[in-house]
Amino acid sequence: MRSVARRFHVSLCTVQRWVTRANGQRVDRADFADRPAGCGVSSRRTPSNLEQQVLAARIDLKSNSDLGEYGAVAIHARLAELDVKDAPSVRTINRILARHGVLDASRRVRRPAPPPGWYLPDLAAGRSELDSFDIVEGLVIGRTATMPPVDIEVLNVVSLHGGLSGSWPSGVITAKFTVESAVSHWRMFGLPAYAQFDNDTVFQGPHHWPDAFGRITRLCLSLGVIPVFAPPRETGFQAAIENYNGRWQAKVWARFKHDSLAAVTERSDRYVAAARLRSAVRIESAPSRRKFPADWRLSRGLQAPLAGRVVFLRRTNQQGQATVLGHDFAVDPLWPGRLIRADVDLDAQEIRFHALRRREPARQRLLLTVPYTPPKKAFKE
Repeated sequence: MRSVARRFHVSLCTVQRWVTRANGQRVDRADFADRPAGCGVSSRRTPSNLEQQVLAARIDLKSNSDLGEYGAVAIHARLAELDVKDAPSVRTINRILARHGVLDASRRVRRPAPPPGWYLPDLAAGRSELDSFDIVEGLVIGRTATMPPVDIEVLNVVSLHGGLSGSWPSGVITAKFTVESAVSHWRMFGLPAYAQFDNDTVFQGPHHWPDAFGRITRLCLSLGVIPVFAPPRETGFQAAIENYNGRWQAKVWARFKHDSLAAVTERSDRYVAAARLRSAVRIESAPSRRKFPADWRLSRGLQAPLAGRVVFLRRTNQQGQATVLGHDFAVDPLWPGRLIRADVDLDAQEIRFHALRRREPARQRLLLTVPYTPPKKAFKE
């Protein structure tokens, strides 16, 4: 063994360990895989036969005790009566009961979080990409005796899988500005499968009449991108873009003093370039994007007939109803106050409602299918 150790430049104990693992077997059949260091079971753990005595004492006390007590204190007293050698303490008995799951008190079960984009099956599987857009409001520069205050808003975007980010500071974020920013971003990096927004009128369009498809929605449909609208007042669906909003405000807005919109834009562009460079590996490994069509024109895209798919994430009320595009739909009375995904299929002219549960993200059963006729009137600038 010493000569083998010298030949392969390892210690004697390593060779001895290999021989022990082989245990007389052929080298190609022995298991030499790495194993965790230390003992598999703690040397201080209560022996299994003693644990079984503790569980048996609990069962006996629960069925036959005159006092009706079968907790750790009662079990410890019973073991003392039986003169059990090396009887565990009360704290150890509690740990034994918890380890075997026989405690009466129920604890909250913390289930693992669903995968990113779990509400869209192909997005959760990593086969497609989603760009999430949001607006940062309430930023003001100036407010001095010699300089009037200037309101600043920022349009931000970040992709779900790749972390590809973009920021466009402006005085006021409008639908036209959002369209121009999204088009420039997608021309540079390609088209995602989905684009997600909140329910701001800048993104969704006006709310005071039904069947309103705004400028952003029509832009996405004309490019084959599926717009997704997050449920109102729900956390988690916009977590990626909200996280980026916080980073942008901390690293760009709060970190430096700005005296003009141009200064904010210059500092923001530098931060975005650095963020993309840091996330280069993640961006490269993200799902592929479609090439931006060379012959696409904005004027034709906005006036094109509505075609494609629009997704609305909503929560039903206590009667199992959901509001989509200004219409109330009786989805399912047995699904009250729950999340649903409404797929507005403009080609098939129908709306499909799917049940959503974070506990079972892969199970999204169809609840209801209703006919829907999209508007045919032209888009007004």
